[in-house]
Amino acid sequence: MEQSCQIIDCTIRDGGLINNWDFSVEFVQDLYDGLSAAGVEYMEIGYKNSPKLLQATEPNPWRFLDDNFLKEIIPEKKFTKLSALVDIGRVDPDDILPREQSPLDMIRVACYIREVDKGLELVQMFHDLGYETSLNIMALSSVPENQLIEAFNMVKKSAVDVVYIVDSFGSLDPADIQHQVNKFKEMIPNKKLGIHTHNNMQLAFANTLTAMRNGVTFLDSSVYGMGRAAGNCNTELLVTHIQKASYELKPVLDVIEKHMLEMRQRWEWGYIIPYMISGTLNEHPRVAMAYRASEDRNKFVDFYDKVTSPESSLAPESK
Repeated sequence: MEQSCQIIDCTIRDGGLINNWDFSVEFVQDLYDGLSAAGVEYMEIGYKNSPKLLQATEPNPWRFLDDNFLKEIIPEKKFTKLSALVDIGRVDPDDILPREQSPLDMIRVACYIREVDKGLELVQMFHDLGYETSLNIMALSSVPENQLIEAFNMVKKSAVDVVYIVDSFGSLDPADIQHQVNKFKEMIPNKKLGIHTHNNMQLAFANTLTAMRNGVTFLDSSVYGMGRAAGNCNTELLVTHIQKASYELKPVLDVIEKHMLEMRQRWEWGYIIPYMISGTLNEHPRVAMAYRASEDRNKFVDFYDKVTSPESSLAPESK
């Protein structure tokens, strides 16, 4: 059966959290060409956050996407559409052109459950400018049911096209995903659903397939799994596994061979024990990432003792 799902490749946006978006123009162009040849529907080419609001001192073209820069990088759009992500409170409305003047097709809004109202205000603005939109509610594994119900009453009435189940901590398993998808379908039957997974427990691919088999149509992934900490579901796995005539594996393998073997030696991501531990504890990987950057990086027992001792709270409050 031909699948109706769409892949959104997040290599640049999520992978940038590993290397501070230190991607060459050549790599981004090769990735775009490779994804287009592979039949991947979307490429998330970075963040559309405001350097001014984040008081950024150095230019960072993939973290602060500029439409004119994008037009130079990708002068001719091919098969793959372009998307960007924004965070609540970090986007300047003056930076956003109408869709017909921008290379971007979709703008996705990331927020925590307590900011869903603000997230939907941004969604409405992007919708009015002609963009496809999504709402990515982060850290779902720790959201109380009553907050979810309240948020979804707002989401149901909103203009948003796609609502994402985001496994921010890589702590969910296929049964959890199935439960979340069923809950989302029940609460917002009028919206398309998306899934964004992390690979802390080597379940990103399984969780993505479970979501797809339960009716989720937008699947996030990244080439070679490149993403924050344990990384994401692998684009190459989805392209080769999903029964869709337009998908072609070889162009993705070509990008990995040409660029990403060397990148993986310079920057670390993927299934690594401290990330597994933070995933099993349903905690943000920031402490594990700091540990991997220290001299004690391979003292796994020590890390486990630190984060499971009674006085330890693994992660400080998120913003």
